[in-house]
Amino acid sequence: MTPRAAAQRKFSLPPLPYDRDALSPHLSAEAIDIHYGRHHARYIETLNRLVENLRTSPATLEALIHHSRESDAPLFNNAAQAWNHAFFWESMSPQATEPADELREAISQRFGSVDTLRERFIAEGTGHFGSGWVWLVSHKGDLSVTSTHDAGTPITNDGVTALLACDVWEHAYYIDYRQDRATWLAKWWDHLANWRFAQTQYEASLGKVRGWVFLDTGDA
Repeated sequence: MTPRAAAQRKFSLPPLPYDRDALSPHLSAEAIDIHYGRHHARYIETLNRLVENLRTSPATLEALIHHSRESDAPLFNNAAQAWNHAFFWESMSPQATEPADELREAISQRFGSVDTLRERFIAEGTGHFGSGWVWLVSHKGDLSVTSTHDAGTPITNDGVTALLACDVWEHAYYIDYRQDRATWLAKWWDHLANWRFAQTQYEASLGKVRGWVFLDTGDA
């Protein structure tokens, strides 16, 4: 790929993995329309505008995030938010799911029980000051709950694989829950968390399969 072609690379807004009303009543179609159709789309739009100014551009969004994290805050913020949001949509499922045996065992060893993990996850997200994300992550099989501010993302940490993410920016839940972040997190955990996706990501953290990556349509 020539420098000129790389500089013209365009990233696309990934399609939702379900219909816009599929998460209702826990997350409404209106909330999806605004969050996905406006907020996420705007990150992609701004990212592509910033990439146009680069002489060369990494081939993947993940590489672009690593490339820009120390040197270009606007580029990093938009690239990481594009990635975080795409991962967030995958972290939810219209069908109720539960942790599979392998992941459930890892949860039990680290937290004692799924219920205890639930409490930790909700407490982490509720106690997070300001905008950001709450994550269940694995470091080569060692699970932990963490939160990141603004566009922060765990993929910048070597050896860390994200399993699930919940958005705690206010625009993620205000339409359906107003300022009640704790209820949003509880509803998200109890009804929307995609444990099938988390299992695949856990297997990826053990080196058994390839983990989720952001895909785009290639060069414009």
